[in-house]
Amino acid sequence: MMAGIEHDSADGVEIELISGQRMHDKTSMEKIRMILDDVRSGNIVILEEGLTPDEESKLIEVTMTEINPDDFSGIEIESFPQQTATGGGFLSRLIGSEPSNAKLTVIGPANQIHSLQKDDTLIRALISGK
Repeated sequence: MMAGIEHDSADGVEIELISGQRMHDKTSMEKIRMILDDVRSGNIVILEEGLTPDEESKLIEVTMTEINPDDFSGIEIESFPQQTATGGGFLSRLIGSEPSNAKLTVIGPANQIHSLQKDDTLIRALISGK
C-alpha cells in the first residue's frame, strides 16, 4: 500500500498491477512470496510480464503447501497470451528455446474468483467482494 492512501478492505477487491521492472531484480522465490502474500491478503495480482513456466510450477507447489480451509483456499491463475505448441511446447524446450515470459498473468484468491476465462484475445474474471 502506498503512503498516504487509505484503504478499507470492506469496500471491495484490491487489484495490484505489478510492472516487469518491479519484478526484474527479484529471485523466483521472492516473486512467489510477494505474490502469495498479496493474494493471501485477498488481492488480485496482475503481472505485466508473467512468470516463467518453472516459476508458475513453483508458485502452484508452494500454494498447495499453504492451503488451509479456514484461512487460505488457494489461487486461480491465468496467463495471456497462451503459450502455443510452437512457442512453449515440448519441442522448443527440447532444442533449448525458452518461451518468452512477456505475458500478462492474473492471480487471485480461489475463494473470490468465481470464473476466470481466457481466449486468444481476452481474460475475463468474475470476482466477488471479500
